[in-house]
Amino acid sequence: MPLFPEDIDTFVDIFCGGANVGINATANKIIFNDNLTYLIDLYECFLNNPVEVTIAHIEGRIAEYGLSLTNQDGYLKMREEYNKSRNPLDLFVLVAYSFNHQIRFNGKHQFNCPFGKDRSQYNPNIKHNLVKFVNALQSKHVQFTSLNFDYFDYAQLKTGDFVYADPPYLITTGTYNDGKRGFTGWYESTEENLLAILAGLNQRGIKFGLSNVLHHKGKSNNILLSWIDKNDFHINYLNKDYSNCNYHTLDKSKDASVEVLITNYVPTENQLTLWP
Repeated sequence: MPLFPEDIDTFVDIFCGGANVGINATANKIIFNDNLTYLIDLYECFLNNPVEVTIAHIEGRIAEYGLSLTNQDGYLKMREEYNKSRNPLDLFVLVAYSFNHQIRFNGKHQFNCPFGKDRSQYNPNIKHNLVKFVNALQSKHVQFTSLNFDYFDYAQLKTGDFVYADPPYLITTGTYNDGKRGFTGWYESTEENLLAILAGLNQRGIKFGLSNVLHHKGKSNNILLSWIDKNDFHINYLNKDYSNCNYHTLDKSKDASVEVLITNYVPTENQLTLWP
């Protein structure tokens, strides 16, 4: 985040996911977008209800279904009920008890993540973080949209705005990469579409940051590398040991993973000083 522009009017978190980045952004307005509509429904509930009401609902549902580290039957009953009622706050309860706290839907948009037996549960730390998240959300000027990234209205943006993109990584394996769970998958054509949109923003003088992986387990994202070269964009390596390297000379062994933030601007010396 220290590498983001220092003065942002509208911050667009176009693949917001868990909203970890957007909620910590400093901007006059923050737009959270994700094509996982049920997740956006949950965030809107967080925004529009007093935090006390949200906590009471969550803890009431836990008591109602007897949820615990071991009660799989209670979890499955609540999962079945959620897939009928679609109460957004019930999704949060399920995720608290799902395997590795994951969110996963099948092709019919039914939540199907298995029970996190002896691994996952709602606890004081989750409650504390949720309260902080909701309070932060309600203290900011925010907007939610639930669109595929290529349906978002980028025409509304202007100089001074900033788009942050953290898409599925083409050369890694993620939950929704295959597109077989009722939501858009991620393919070479999708990657090229996103890169074309970002290049278009650059032509309009709008700054962006793109999180991605250049190399991973012996694979290289040649589409991304070619795009960077063509447009002369800036590579910020998350592993600072790579800072003085050219990506052509990086270690591309089967275990190497080169994570980067690609920007259409060069961070200032002050930003680089703040970067840990």
